[in-house]
Amino acid sequence: MEGEQEDAVTRVYEEHSPEVELEEFREAVEAKVEQMGGLCDAETAAKLVAHEANEDRVYDIEDVTEHQNEVGFVGKVTRIGERRTFERDEEDEPDGRVANVHVRDETGEVRVALWDEMADNVDELSVGDVLKVHGRPQEGYQGGVEVSAIRAEVAEDEDVDVEVGADVSCVADVEEGMNDVSLEGEVIKVSGVNTFSRDDGSEGRVANLVVGDSSGWIRVTMWDGRADDAGEFQQGDVARVEDGYVREREGDVELHVGDRGTVEHGNSDVEFQPEGTPIEEVEEDEVYDLAGVVTDPGEVRSFDRDDGSKGRVRNVRIQDSTGELRVALWGEHADRDLMAGDEVVLTNVEVDEGWNDGLEGSANWNSAVVVHGTDPRYEEEEGGTRDEGTGLDSF
Repeated sequence: MEGEQEDAVTRVYEEHSPEVELEEFREAVEAKVEQMGGLCDAETAAKLVAHEANEDRVYDIEDVTEHQNEVGFVGKVTRIGERRTFERDEEDEPDGRVANVHVRDETGEVRVALWDEMADNVDELSVGDVLKVHGRPQEGYQGGVEVSAIRAEVAEDEDVDVEVGADVSCVADVEEGMNDVSLEGEVIKVSGVNTFSRDDGSEGRVANLVVGDSSGWIRVTMWDGRADDAGEFQQGDVARVEDGYVREREGDVELHVGDRGTVEHGNSDVEFQPEGTPIEEVEEDEVYDLAGVVTDPGEVRSFDRDDGSKGRVRNVRIQDSTGELRVALWGEHADRDLMAGDEVVLTNVEVDEGWNDGLEGSANWNSAVVVHGTDPRYEEEEGGTRDEGTGLDSF
């Protein structure tokens, strides 16, 4: 080969990293030029050879990076997203279609975007099918790597030794930077849709759920097209989040859901009932989740705020096996139907110095108050029980 053509072949080789030695690659390029009867130059022939080599190369999913040109791998389908349509840039072009599936082998899992005709056939796929994928890696919408499929087909003669099923995280396992998170939790708070203006002048929409399991709670922030889904839930429902991504906000992690994710009703019996921080361990100027029994429900008091509006507060006492703490319930929390013996969980309780140099908790708009029934000992002592259906009252 001439020097300039050799440089072009070397450049293509380095860009595509075919799994052959450089000298073998050059020989294949010369054969391709001869096969094409001189209809293509060495650089074009090199690209054809690299493409053919990479089509046959099988990667482990953990080795797929956004810097590679094309990859091929075989994996088992673990999740199948819904097909979506979108408008293309050219007005005379038909709408595009895309569906995302997750594919796993023994080394890892990756999201694969199926386009147009491949997306049209996504209903024929099932979780557990083995999929042979050839595609282009790229940086994912929520970070990480995803693969845009050039070709994807079910490989009935292939076997991938991985188990598939509901890969659901518990709240305690959720960490900043995680993507493709699946999680189920009991809904303990629902916030309506709010609108806001973005920097480009467009209008955004956001709504929140707070969900919890036995390990803790987390805020689920639902954006734009997913914001309306929050209205489908009531306190006490079980919500299942798919394809969420985790971000940090003011020191706490939140689970975010955009157009690629979903929030649907779950079927498990997950329940928010964490242990909470022992009362004897709480300290001033800290925020805690507390769990205990109400020993004194207190009374609701009204007061005048500085702006002339009326406020409400109720001081209750809760007790666990380590001690007792007075907690001020503000606003709507003060109107809760509480009685002595109620087993409660209080989230985001701010602890500060109270009267007589003791400590006092405060549950405000950012807190949740969850009632899990009545301690049987109080039912016997008081000679009565709570009305049925009081498990999760309004916030």
